[in-house]
Amino acid sequence: MSIYHFYFYLFFSSLSLVFSDHDYYQSRACCTFKGPDYEDIEYTIMLSFNKNFMMEFNSTRGNWTGFTPYSMDVAKHTNNPIEKAIREFEKKILCLDNRNAIRTIVNQTAAPIIKMKSVKQSAGGHPAMLVCSAFNFYPKQIRMTWLRNQKQVTAGVSYSEVMPDGDWLYQTQSYLEYTPAHGEKITCVVEHMSLPEPALVVWDPSLPVAERNKIVIGLCGLLLGFVAVISGLLYYKKTSASYTVFCHRRVLVPVEQLLAEGAT
Repeated sequence: MSIYHFYFYLFFSSLSLVFSDHDYYQSRACCTFKGPDYEDIEYTIMLSFNKNFMMEFNSTRGNWTGFTPYSMDVAKHTNNPIEKAIREFEKKILCLDNRNAIRTIVNQTAAPIIKMKSVKQSAGGHPAMLVCSAFNFYPKQIRMTWLRNQKQVTAGVSYSEVMPDGDWLYQTQSYLEYTPAHGEKITCVVEHMSLPEPALVVWDPSLPVAERNKIVIGLCGLLLGFVAVISGLLYYKKTSASYTVFCHRRVLVPVEQLLAEGAT
């Protein structure tokens, strides 16, 4: 991923000096990285008093600039070689020495896991609602749109805030209220820095996956039961036949008895 502009705010210097219940002083230091290898670095310090921007130091110019009559007079006395050397030292330890770490963080991306489901069925004249969810993505910037028969939909579309999902990852949802029509095609389009091209998720109005799984499991159970019954019947017939053959016998009668019976 090629990043040409990235702004990293260093809040280590976001100190506030409170002079009274209403007066306070605040400063903020920033490192601005530019270029494909972050070779161009600008270090700035911004000073405010009661939320009014007063002074700024810019390493590119190498001096302080005042924005009020008082701060302009202060800047004249502050711009000296010693002050410049101090700011250059701060730029080194805060910006230059952390450039590789910032580059590593920026180049890290995580592709979103995308799921779509129905959260409300159409009934009684009320529209149905679909939700398209994106989980576990980084960085935070993401774009979600809806297509209906290949045309972008804007009416009935709403979005949730992009929320932290843990471990530097984020999640968000987009909702679509619509009146179902036969043969239509509804698509959720997700665009993110980690994806080489937009991800398309097409809504399948058939049974949800969980319901389909229940039906499949039920059919498999019924089939196994049927097989068990057939196997039991076959086994019973086989064992019954064996028992009949095993018990088959002949009765032997003495010849003398047959002759005696024949004589009578």
